[in-house]
Amino acid sequence: MSNVKVAVVFYSMGGTNYQLAKWAAEGATEAGAEVKVLKVQELAPDSVIEGNEGWKATVNATKDVPVATSADLEWADAIIFSTPTRFGVMASQMKQFIDLQGGLWANGKTINKVVSAMTSAQNPHGGQEATLLSLYTAMMHWGAIIATPGYSDPVVFGAGGNPYGTSVTVGQDGKMIEDVQAAVKYQAKRTVTVAEWVKKGNQ
Repeated sequence: MSNVKVAVVFYSMGGTNYQLAKWAAEGATEAGAEVKVLKVQELAPDSVIEGNEGWKATVNATKDVPVATSADLEWADAIIFSTPTRFGVMASQMKQFIDLQGGLWANGKTINKVVSAMTSAQNPHGGQEATLLSLYTAMMHWGAIIATPGYSDPVVFGAGGNPYGTSVTVGQDGKMIEDVQAAVKYQAKRTVTVAEWVKKGNQ
């Protein structure tokens, strides 16, 4: 049984990254971790959300999910992020959440957190890898330990073969094109394993 604490932190507009976050939570829980699923604060005005049925549905579906805080990150041994791709970088909502962690960072509270990330986009080459790298750049500043899936398990190939983290293409109908559930769960379990090693080494 793991004693690792995992925060799965997501932003989702159409529901895809919420689903990725739920699968990651299942994988981490199956690995024995204690898990919190958390969303980042929405920044878009209600008037814009109201005009988009899919976005509005996601807001309603996630209304009971707690908003992530600095205290949640401090609590966690590992953090799994899930964010849509926006022009090849993470969504601004996720970026703001990361930007607000200056206090944690200044006090050394982000050092040795084990982190991993997932993303989605409407095109297979719509910037998914660049999005994950943009998030990992911030994590290097945090002094975090980045746990990517690499090509460490065949399920990575089955999900499209992104070594930086699971990514999925979403069609015009809002549905995922690749089957990534197994890859997400594997990535979460790998993150828990690395966090166990780090935690054991620190004791």
